[in-house]
Amino acid sequence: MPVFPLGAHADDGGVRFAVASTSADVVEVCLVDGGAGALTERRVELGEHTFGVWHGHVPGVRPGQRYGYRVHGPYRPWEGTRANPNKILVDPYARRITGRVTDLEAARGWIGDPMTGPASTVDSLGHVPLSVVEEPLALQPPARPEIPWSETVISELHVRGFTRLHPEVPAEQRGTYLGLAHPAVIEHLTRMGVTAVELLPVMASAAEPALVERGMANYWGYSTLGFLAPHGGYASMPGQEIGEFRTMVEALHAAGIEVILDVVPNHTCEGGVGGMTLSYRGLDAPAYYSLGGNGHDADITGTGNTLDAGSPTVIRLICDALRHWVLAFGVDGFRIDLASVLGRPRSGGFDPNSALLTAIAVDPVLSTVKLIAEPWDATGEGYRVGGFGVAWSEWNGRYRDAVRDFWRGHGRISELASRLTGSSDIYGHSGRRPWASVNFVTAHDGFTMRDLVSYEHKHNEGNGEGNRDGTDDNRSQNFGVEGETSSPVIKERRLATTRALLATLLLSIGTPMLVAGDERWRTQGGNNNAYCRDDETSWVDWTETSESALMEAFTAKVTAIRRESPVLHRDQFYVDGEVLWWHPSGRPMEDGDWHDGGARTLAVVLADYYLLLMHAGDAATACTLPKEHDYEPVLDSTVADGTPPSTRPLRSGTTITLPPRSVLLLRSL
Repeated sequence: MPVFPLGAHADDGGVRFAVASTSADVVEVCLVDGGAGALTERRVELGEHTFGVWHGHVPGVRPGQRYGYRVHGPYRPWEGTRANPNKILVDPYARRITGRVTDLEAARGWIGDPMTGPASTVDSLGHVPLSVVEEPLALQPPARPEIPWSETVISELHVRGFTRLHPEVPAEQRGTYLGLAHPAVIEHLTRMGVTAVELLPVMASAAEPALVERGMANYWGYSTLGFLAPHGGYASMPGQEIGEFRTMVEALHAAGIEVILDVVPNHTCEGGVGGMTLSYRGLDAPAYYSLGGNGHDADITGTGNTLDAGSPTVIRLICDALRHWVLAFGVDGFRIDLASVLGRPRSGGFDPNSALLTAIAVDPVLSTVKLIAEPWDATGEGYRVGGFGVAWSEWNGRYRDAVRDFWRGHGRISELASRLTGSSDIYGHSGRRPWASVNFVTAHDGFTMRDLVSYEHKHNEGNGEGNRDGTDDNRSQNFGVEGETSSPVIKERRLATTRALLATLLLSIGTPMLVAGDERWRTQGGNNNAYCRDDETSWVDWTETSESALMEAFTAKVTAIRRESPVLHRDQFYVDGEVLWWHPSGRPMEDGDWHDGGARTLAVVLADYYLLLMHAGDAATACTLPKEHDYEPVLDSTVADGTPPSTRPLRSGTTITLPPRSVLLLRSL
């Protein structure tokens, strides 16, 4: 009887089950039938144990069968082992998962105290999710768009939130995989110049214990239960998530849009030792989780638990799962949440050549897709921007901070200059290209673009955590009023600054990442951590307003300018002579200029072709153009749709006026 692959695999005679557990004494597969309140269960012991894997063939079982595992073995919390046969466990390799946690007490594996109390005797069947046997999947996905990194423009979006309110999507498809596949939705993405969607987690997830207690869900999905199963909540028809996910990918690919998945291989939904026993903790906690010497979880993720990047069981699971999404669904890449955790086996020091990071980077399948690291975790040790290997692009947190600071009148222009030109100081030494810097100003985690210019403090009261959650380091501004205002002056300042932020992002060298909805002037009411808000707080509002229409037009114009000019999406760092930093007084920048803490204007000639002018001051300022060329205006961020009021050429050496909070792009003639 073969050991691999793991999971449940149907054949003509039944189903072969295989699950890893190095600490179990006995593992039973439990076949579940019946409806709510009347479930029946047939237990079959897996009689073979090879390489730490329990496996066996059960005849007569067919696709559609619900199942789980029960593990008999040691229950010694102080050592980390928590086998409890009263808890039915989800298969880590399940390709479909059904149900949710309905009783937190039943989902817990302990009584009284998680470290000193006895094992719970409450049977969790009927109160927790179950695995489902699926038909074999063909592993021959259609050809991917293969968009070059240098031409990539990413939109980070939430499958449910992006289309939940879309009026052109049929009601039954809103907030689903099919909703994202709708022609009206895809047309919007292509019109905005998007070449890749980066989907917030779509792997099967479950709410963490604290959210279950509050009756809330983890809307973002950074709480994985099953790494190979699409999340069932995004299917328009229950149980059809696999087919609908494939349909979504095919529709996006047909439009030339790649699909990048945000994945969370650093922790699970089970929480810390005081949390739930849904799968990994009950199967083999020491093999899945990084544990302290006393059996507690070593938490470097801020979630209560940390998957051990040094464990062969974890390395195999994560690589198998990612490969499955590429081969079975045709996805084009992955953004790895808290990726520095993957370089910290047993929660130790960071190593860019750790076993898990290396296994992903050299895998013959995974090495062919886009790999993006979020290069930090919940600790100071884990902040590793620029520290990953050559196979990885990275979310560039230093870019975000520099751009936010400049446009609110803080920071030094020297930092901004490095970020605008691809961050060669961060990525060049390792042999990476400019597109290794995934440039962003906003992300799902934090303020929207509109809120960034409307709030100076977070307003997360609706999350139920006393406004203690979410960062306090927002680097934002409100122009004198916290939140919404009726002042036309303040409104215009906010809109102008947002256009300047968008123009900066899209005209920088590197890979730009937009947040879906920013191009529609979306607000979350100052909530900078809406992870549990499955409501209008998080959903994109598709109501047409003058602001949303003009912001869309501006975004589309800037992405078109970027797309049509190789100078603005080059795949090599600039070398000496290709960039001229220009002082607004009419001369090249000198060493002392870079240390002027009050400088609020930055000008640069790119490849002797474009002159990019950025002025973050509250008052207009004069700028004398270089004498080598006449220039034609291409973009003016002070205009609502970005179209310059005049395209009349500007003579070389002319002194022009830069309005407050403005970006001007001029092309040499």
